[in-house]
Amino acid sequence: MAGIKSLAKDTAVYGLSSIVGRFLNWCLVPLYVYLFPTEEYGIVSYLYSFTAVALVILNYGMETGFFRFANKENDPEKVYTTSLISVGFTSLLFVILLTALIGPASSALLLPEHKTYVWLLGVTVAIDAFSNLPFAYLRFKKKAFRFAGIKLLNVGMNIGLNLLFLLGCPALMKSAPGLVSWFYTPTGGADFGIGWIFVANIISSIFILLCLLPELTSRAYRFDMALLRRMISYSWPLLILGVAGVLSQNMGQMIIPYLFTGHEEEARSMVGIYGANIKIAIVMVMFTQAFRYAYEPFIFAQAKGEGESKKQAYCDAMKFFVIFGLFIFLGVMYFLPLLKYFVAPSYWSGLRIVPVMMVAELCFGVFFNLSLWYKITDRTQWGMYLSLICFAAMLGLNLWLVPMIGIPDGYIGSAWAALGAYFLVMVISYFVGRHYYPIPYQTGRLALYTLLAAVLYAGGQWIDGVFASWIVYTTRVLMLIVYLGVICTFEEVPRISPLLRRALGRRK
Repeated sequence: MAGIKSLAKDTAVYGLSSIVGRFLNWCLVPLYVYLFPTEEYGIVSYLYSFTAVALVILNYGMETGFFRFANKENDPEKVYTTSLISVGFTSLLFVILLTALIGPASSALLLPEHKTYVWLLGVTVAIDAFSNLPFAYLRFKKKAFRFAGIKLLNVGMNIGLNLLFLLGCPALMKSAPGLVSWFYTPTGGADFGIGWIFVANIISSIFILLCLLPELTSRAYRFDMALLRRMISYSWPLLILGVAGVLSQNMGQMIIPYLFTGHEEEARSMVGIYGANIKIAIVMVMFTQAFRYAYEPFIFAQAKGEGESKKQAYCDAMKFFVIFGLFIFLGVMYFLPLLKYFVAPSYWSGLRIVPVMMVAELCFGVFFNLSLWYKITDRTQWGMYLSLICFAAMLGLNLWLVPMIGIPDGYIGSAWAALGAYFLVMVISYFVGRHYYPIPYQTGRLALYTLLAAVLYAGGQWIDGVFASWIVYTTRVLMLIVYLGVICTFEEVPRISPLLRRALGRRK
């Protein structure tokens, strides 16, 4: 239980930076969607989906490889510096190649007229890929508060620069042009449009890299080629896993423009609507990400132990992940009529994908939890197999559903494709994992909790439109309390569960 308490504490700290950070970034979505039409925001969403893929490629599994070998080798510092040198070299090489081939790269992305956007994001992702290793080092050293502080600083600076470039500069150009015209006018001013989003991003990334200098300096750099070969041997399946996984996660935004060539504006509009509405489902992504930051160091540290206690810790981690994931799903869906105002009314047609994407992300989180069996048994090739299966399922479902639904609602097919693919690999990973590293997950209880959440969700949807709004929201809050009450009773939460049992008549 001590391990679970430590995991919970780290998840809370990482979660603060992840949840607050993503929430603040999430608050930029209204700024974008109210300033830019759906087709322009579609370009932003489209390009960021490709940078997500590039970031995984440039990390090539070295983050997880670092955790594995830093816990396995006698000299974690050598593991760290070897990783830094390797990723630093490949990131620099990427920037050089992108600069030399910016024309063909932009054309391949169907954006030949936006070379500047492509270059700015390419350099940003190279910086971020290199910065990921110092962040991983902070997690390894359990410096959760420094990690969280720098992450939040990054978010704050990015938001500040977005507000400056998109709102402040246009206003100052009217009232006091001398303050900003020296840089604003030569770069295109207001006509640069969404380009300022990418400028804000690259400046923030450079600043954060400077904040990480203490993790990069004051150490003896050692490079061990034999160690790097072993790390790459361990990590290359994770690279395939990561690329296939991030392609799957961003498939909708990436594939729609290629499926509707000749209808570029409509395709970009669909990408914009899809990208804006999945941001509403980002609460589940934030929770999964926060859990992931704490969970990888946790599983490798637990792997050093002996006996069945570590398996019980893994089992408990899964249980509480599902419990909180279901609570987040209910909370977002119950208050979606209020959350929808974070996007402009022109984007509301996509609200129907939110519950689908929430469930899809929950399945993906469970899949990530299940991934421990192949990571701690060094069968990382299974991660590659599962990710390739997920990618193939996602691609096939998108190619089938999106054109079948067509313009203007094809993005709905992408949402259902995500749910189908994540559910498939979640089930496969569970059954394969039972063979190689069986863990006594409480599947019956988890199924019961899932059924409870489904019934409460259905009930919450049914009362909508039947009663006045204040009755609807009051009832939904009571339903959330019922969910938590049942959980506390079954999990025998101290002090709470006896009271609930008495209320339910289970104790006299």
